[in-house]
Amino acid sequence: MSDAFTTRVLNVASGSSERVVDLTRDCEAFLREAAAGRDGLLNIFVPHATAGIAVIETGAGSDDDLLAALHTLLPADDRWQHRHGSPGHGRDHVLPALVPPHATLPVIDGRLELGTWQSVCLVDTNKDNPRRQVRLSFLA
Repeated sequence: MSDAFTTRVLNVASGSSERVVDLTRDCEAFLREAAAGRDGLLNIFVPHATAGIAVIETGAGSDDDLLAALHTLLPADDRWQHRHGSPGHGRDHVLPALVPPHATLPVIDGRLELGTWQSVCLVDTNKDNPRRQVRLSFLA
């Protein structure tokens, strides 16, 4: 592609339980088309008030550890002033302050530059919203 800026929206089924969804393969597939061997930046953005993007290790328990840590920091109880939805849902609206709704990562020669054990993940603690959109944007 000759465009300096390309974007795609992913539709992600995060389900009705708290989840860490690995988006790395989706990002790599997008970059094969969008970056076409060029250097640039990949921006990942989730346009939801109750989800975030994290760059973490997955598959070795770190994703479960992240959810456990979020439970400790943001308990799902009645302390939250934001009270609609399932019990404790107010904490989901605080999540993006700790796990931001975006990440910008380097792309070198069309490939995502991640560390050996790093993955790009959607973090979704909101049990009330089983479908998410994630916008991938490549800037050459």
